[in-house]
Amino acid sequence: MPRFYPHPIIAREGWPFITAGLVLSLLVTACAGWWSLPFWFFTVFALQFFRDPARDIPQEPDAILAPADGRIVVVGKATDPYRQVEALKISVFMNVFNVHSQRSPVDGEVTRVQYHPGQFLNAALDKASTDNERNAVLATTASGREITFVQVAGLVARRILCYVKVGDKLNRGGRYGFIRFGSRVDVYLPLDAEPLVAIGDKVSASSTILARLPLSTPEAAAPQAEVAAAEAGLMPIESEEATDAAEVSAENVEVAEKPEAAGEQEMIEDVAAKVQAAVDKQFDK
Repeated sequence: MPRFYPHPIIAREGWPFITAGLVLSLLVTACAGWWSLPFWFFTVFALQFFRDPARDIPQEPDAILAPADGRIVVVGKATDPYRQVEALKISVFMNVFNVHSQRSPVDGEVTRVQYHPGQFLNAALDKASTDNERNAVLATTASGREITFVQVAGLVARRILCYVKVGDKLNRGGRYGFIRFGSRVDVYLPLDAEPLVAIGDKVSASSTILARLPLSTPEAAAPQAEVAAAEAGLMPIESEEATDAAEVSAENVEVAEKPEAAGEQEMIEDVAAKVQAAVDKQFDK
């Protein structure tokens, strides 16, 4: 569903580049005519590169949205290097013709922001995630799940901009950063997330759903499922009190059975004694 987007359609980060390109283009045109064409090309390129249009934003609570425009280059199990846990990794590669503003994939809160200096390798390469300059945002979703999304600089990108800090609230589709001139964004999700994209897919920031992430962990979901099933009459819930009562009842039954068994034994012994006495009397005669 559409939501008000409080940013100009041409990102403010690009205004200095566009202004400089336009001024130079006009000056060179006045002085050298057709020789100004490269400057006009740069101005048009900067204008399209820094566009930042509003997008439709899905509102399903379990939807993880694409944080950037681009092409999917990684979908698979990997280690989240910032939390040191196994995770589902989804990476979006942006070329110079994609929109380069980054938008929050979830509603939640920022728990850590971690910047790493590094190289400027081709962002489409796997090792760019660990070798290139990058900035990680660790967040907790509104339902309590932990995710990580990382801005990674590319071959041409030389500036990562991040506008959030620890404690800031994130709104899905809200703008949180910008990378200049080609890069990628890595998203690390819990392993129970279900990916909805494949390598090679083209995605749009905010409007494409990358994955579905259950609102609770599998461990927390199991007791909730038992309660729901019990409420639906599918299975009983045995409380500790009920279990204790059952154990006490079993002990009482066992105690009650012991006197009855003892009585039967005495009766057998009494009959045996009478038989023995009769036999002895018979032989005495």
